[in-house]
Amino acid sequence: MKILIADDHALFRDGLAMRLEEINPDIILHQAATFSQALKILDKENDINMIIVDLDMPDMKWEDGINELKSKSPDVSMVVISASEDIRNIRKILSTGIKGYIPKRSDPKIMHNALKLILEGGTYIPPALIESTYENSANSHRSNGKTLTNRQSQVLDLIAQGKSNKQIAYEMGVSEATVKLHINALLRSLKVNNRTQAVVTAQKMGLI
Repeated sequence: MKILIADDHALFRDGLAMRLEEINPDIILHQAATFSQALKILDKENDINMIIVDLDMPDMKWEDGINELKSKSPDVSMVVISASEDIRNIRKILSTGIKGYIPKRSDPKIMHNALKLILEGGTYIPPALIESTYENSANSHRSNGKTLTNRQSQVLDLIAQGKSNKQIAYEMGVSEATVKLHINALLRSLKVNNRTQAVVTAQKMGLI
């Protein structure tokens, strides 16, 4: 797996690189200090699997930088690690299809587990966002007359907790193939294309 880390703080990049190598020693890492450098690396390396990017870099607004990265490599998973913990900002970023959002002030163990989850194919959403959502929706699973099946609601809750398909299958006592069927049905019900968009859309609808 090839991962591109884009962050303007060299010490943080190096620390993150060490953490990723602890999780998977076979990872090949590239580093960039700006959005522009990251885009140049993507021009040379066409087999990058994941981009881990900071929002606050000096050469571009994060909206423009992320849009350009996604435009150049639309099929590459993207993860944000940022000092910003503004809930509205996090929701906005996750709605673009970002694979996960990890606050820089996260406890080292939490960051380690979040990165491990993402590398295994899961999605990481900050606990503060989930807690805020539960407070605002009062755990309601009904909005505007639209409802999900019990299974879809259960899958949605587990996705919102950042669980991988394997973890969801274990907790529900079903196969991963069955989980995928429930997720596909959930995406169709919410009219979205991926898990992250499902969580964000469900939050807006008051389903979680």
